[in-house]
This record gives sequence, C-alpha cells and structure tokens, in this order.
Amino acid sequence: MRDFFIRAFEIIVGVFIVLIALGVVLGGVAVLFIDGPEGTPSGVLGAVLIWGFGGIYVLFIGGALYLGLGIYQNTKRTAEILERMAERP
Repeated sequence: MRDFFIRAFEIIVGVFIVLIALGVVLGGVAVLFIDGPEGTPSGVLGAVLIWGFGGIYVLFIGGALYLGLGIYQNTKRTAEILERMAERP
C-alpha cells in the first residue's frame, strides 16, 4: 500500500510541475497582450522576466520535490541491499 502512495505522489509531482510550467508560459504570453496602466502595453520585458524567473522557480520547486523522492528511493534500495547482506552467511 505504501508503494501505491509513493507512485501516486510521483505522478502528482509530475503533473504539478507541468502545470506550473504551463502557467509560467501562459502568464508570459498574457503579459505580452494585456495593456498596462493607462493603456500602455506591458511589453516584452515583462514577459521575459516572467519566463526567466518563472523558469527558475519551476526548476527550484521541481528539483526539491524530485530530490525528496530520490532520497526515498535511495533509502529503500539501501535497506534492501542491507537485508540481502544480512541473510548471507
């Protein structure tokens, strides 16, 4: 049952990262087409900043989540190896 939840969490993390990345891309595109105060265009600079900082945010959050999953997987493999070593004479 525990493996089911871990696999489900991995899927949720993947979907979450894709949704965040899609939000960053669409947010940057929206800034290109939405007028700023008093009808001035927001411009390309705002979109580039959103894409740049948003991309860094996606990498940071995705990396942290996958790091946690990787630590779990490595700990699980280490425990399995130690159990096999303990069974040997």
